[in-house]
Amino acid sequence: MIRSPWNRRIAAVASLGDESRRKLFDFVASAGCAVSRDDAAGALGLPRSTASFQLDRLVQDGLLAVEFRKLGGKGGPGSGRPAKLYLAAVREVAASVPDRNYDLAAELLVSAIEESAAGGGTARDALLRTARARGEAAARTAGGGPADPGAPAGGAAFAGFLAAEGYRPEDDGAGGLVLLNCPFHRIAEGHTEVVCAMNGAFLAGAAAGCGIDPDRVQALAIKDLRAQGTARPAQCCARIRPQEPGA
Repeated sequence: MIRSPWNRRIAAVASLGDESRRKLFDFVASAGCAVSRDDAAGALGLPRSTASFQLDRLVQDGLLAVEFRKLGGKGGPGSGRPAKLYLAAVREVAASVPDRNYDLAAELLVSAIEESAAGGGTARDALLRTARARGEAAARTAGGGPADPGAPAGGAAFAGFLAAEGYRPEDDGAGGLVLLNCPFHRIAEGHTEVVCAMNGAFLAGAAAGCGIDPDRVQALAIKDLRAQGTARPAQCCARIRPQEPGA
């Protein structure tokens, strides 16, 4: 599943800070079917104009979607205009500052446990396989393709994917990338070996999905960088090495 851009998720959460919009979203999301503004206004005791305005704001913020359909089984000439109906565009919405992706970590860890339990082998090996496959599939779904050899650090597709996943890639000045944000920061602090290995496998898979040599994903000793004063707080423990000359 491709996440919405971070700024869109922030805007969606902010939109639900309004009590009327939050109640309308809860009503539509729990309805189980598309509802009209009259249904929503009546259920919540809101003026029809207020309900209409706030429902359209929820559509604008990406929380609701719209469909048009004639109600009551009517059709053909003279049956009137289709009604504007609202339905949930997302099942849930979450955002954090800085951007984190603990849902992805949980999915990878649970999938690895299931694979290990079903087929034997170590949970760690299953985690690395799962993370790499997920990274490659996610990059391909997001539109990753052969990298542009002329683009910094191996192509815009890979850099764009990293940005969308919350890594905050930045040119390191030598043709590679440093990743200024760790999407798994809190759990990585307490479980560094496991989480950083998972992260490296995910990034290697994403590189392959974008047509980049996975070996360009290099694990770093983040504690050494911190000791040298060259690491920023919550920086990812990996970097993308420059493309080898002539590659």
